[in-house]
Amino acid sequence: MLVRSWSQLPPGRVVRLDADAEALALSIDPLPPDAPAILTYLPGDVRSLPRLVASVLRSLDEAAIALFPAWLPEASGIEGTGGANVAAVRSLALRRASASEHYGPFLAELASRALAGSAARMPGDWATQAQAGSAQAGSAELARAELPSVFGPEVRVAGLARVLADSFGRSGLAVLVRVPAGLAPAAQEVLVAGCEWLAHRAPAAVWLTGAPLDAVDRVETVKPHLPPAVLPAPADEGDPRLLYPAIAGRPHPGSPAEQALEAALAGRAWASGRAWNQTYQPHPLATPYRLDLLWETERCVVEIDGPDHRGAAKFAADRQRDVRLQLDGYAVLRFLDVQVLTDTETVVRQIAQFLRSRRRTEG
Repeated sequence: MLVRSWSQLPPGRVVRLDADAEALALSIDPLPPDAPAILTYLPGDVRSLPRLVASVLRSLDEAAIALFPAWLPEASGIEGTGGANVAAVRSLALRRASASEHYGPFLAELASRALAGSAARMPGDWATQAQAGSAQAGSAELARAELPSVFGPEVRVAGLARVLADSFGRSGLAVLVRVPAGLAPAAQEVLVAGCEWLAHRAPAAVWLTGAPLDAVDRVETVKPHLPPAVLPAPADEGDPRLLYPAIAGRPHPGSPAEQALEAALAGRAWASGRAWNQTYQPHPLATPYRLDLLWETERCVVEIDGPDHRGAAKFAADRQRDVRLQLDGYAVLRFLDVQVLTDTETVVRQIAQFLRSRRRTEG
């Protein structure tokens, strides 16, 4: 089955996408207008269904806490758990739930845990976490600082699906699951059963990609219409992770480098006018780009490249978009995430020089 629009993919079901993983990753960053909120899950231990379900729930919970207050914008500006802050966010969550499909008690509990998690996240911790080797270390660290939810798995997964969709202003959620290579037949069955549980209970669309599932024959295959990638994506190994898109106007909560750079820029007058994770579309028929950091007046773009930018397809796509931006009058400055985290002050000085040069030229 060939589909030409994300909206044509069936909601609340598990399907396999016949597509190169790297081409797929490029096609959903930024999120297409007709797509649900798309999160990417990299499974770890799939030896038993209870372990897999617990891992998925923990990952979704970490993402929801990291994305707060995007799903409860009324709570923006409320920081710390002192005074009446916890009571305030719980009240806001209950009010929001009364006018939506959210379950009030769950949303109130999640809001109070998220407030505590955001208070526990200290900007100076990001470099240490990144050097430990986790691309999503920040969200995992703050989740470990929290008490577990008192609600059962079915209530949690349904509530988290709504929260995560709301974070990106979408009506639904899809989880893109990258199937690890070399899974035994029993592990393949566990993985598919866990995906079916997620699809039916959330509800969410679950899209499988990666290694084939030759021991499970009940998953329909769908072929999305995507541009070809240069090379297949490298296999993902290690602990389970949940990757999620950036939210316009904020540094990505799962990017220690973006968080560290924002903390360094926050108190500097010359850095005013910056906007994180903006979408730029050269013309109505062109593929849109997500820009990490933009100064629109100066037409300056700063990009922070993590390990995913070192693959052949992503590297080629980065060069193409840099050329397109330069032809449209933008200047582009790129840094490795490791450089941002280990030598922040040098990066900040270079950005300042970059902006001053553009301001003199345009002045």
